[in-house]
Amino acid sequence: MRINPINILLAGPRGFCAGVDRAILMVEEALKKFGGPVYVRHEIVHNKYVVEDLKTKGAIFVDELKQIKDFSRPVIFSAQGVPKAVPEEASFLTIQYFDATCPLVSKIHREVENFERLNVPIILIGHRDHPEVIGTMGQVKNPMFLVENEEDVSNVPYEKDTQIAYVTQTTLSVDDTQLIIKAIKNKYLNVLEPRKDDICYATTNRQEAVKKIAPRCDLFIVIGAQNSSNSLRLVEVAKEYGAKKSMLLEDIGKFENKILDNKQNIGLTASASAPEILVQNFIKLLKKNYTVQVHEQEYIHENINFKIPQQLKVTS
Repeated sequence: MRINPINILLAGPRGFCAGVDRAILMVEEALKKFGGPVYVRHEIVHNKYVVEDLKTKGAIFVDELKQIKDFSRPVIFSAQGVPKAVPEEASFLTIQYFDATCPLVSKIHREVENFERLNVPIILIGHRDHPEVIGTMGQVKNPMFLVENEEDVSNVPYEKDTQIAYVTQTTLSVDDTQLIIKAIKNKYLNVLEPRKDDICYATTNRQEAVKKIAPRCDLFIVIGAQNSSNSLRLVEVAKEYGAKKSMLLEDIGKFENKILDNKQNIGLTASASAPEILVQNFIKLLKKNYTVQVHEQEYIHENINFKIPQQLKVTS
């Protein structure tokens, strides 16, 4: 046992956002209403713990609809959103489906549809091959130009006086996105913007919480998944804002205690797709080998709630 205690600096808010809560609840309610199995196209959210838990309850995860063995069973689309071709395919296959796309992602889908009606080119700020980006690009027939960084803006093939629009993925780094938007506005004279910031409230709140703690941390640990954009951004933000080191922890059971050698102050958070139970279990794990003091500053708790479809509500 170390003589000096490890200080855990807990970021807040952390963990599940309203969109993730809604998506998971939709799967659970579908299982209650229809019984198992219920199919889910792609990971409902990017978290192995959540996926494995839902599997034990009767959910079957597939990459594509044609992998479903029984078309009489319902399917739920993931929180990251899907291209329009997916519900069209479900209708063709006569599969009952429920769309768990986060309402904040759906807002972006409506934005790109509106920009298409205006017949203006659309820039999408996001990460290539991310499910949310694939879903957004699949909402319109006109070409959409993906930019991942400031340099990509120079490759968008339109003249300076072209009226152009942009939207963003919801889980990006707030700081990096602002720089890309600035590059777009520097290149184009007439830029149509979303009515509201596309980066979701939960992404912004979690990044701001990390920024406050990071300067005091010898190490910042983000509990989340490798394929989770919001998890990876939190790791980057912690490092950029002063943590001596930051890391992503996907499986708390595989955490190596030697990582804490010569480290006193440990920042800790969970991404918007990681449940609070993983944070608490990780702290319990540390307490088996160390004297641990947990420090959590007061913060404004999020009170946003997204309703599930009426068809999924189980009536007593």
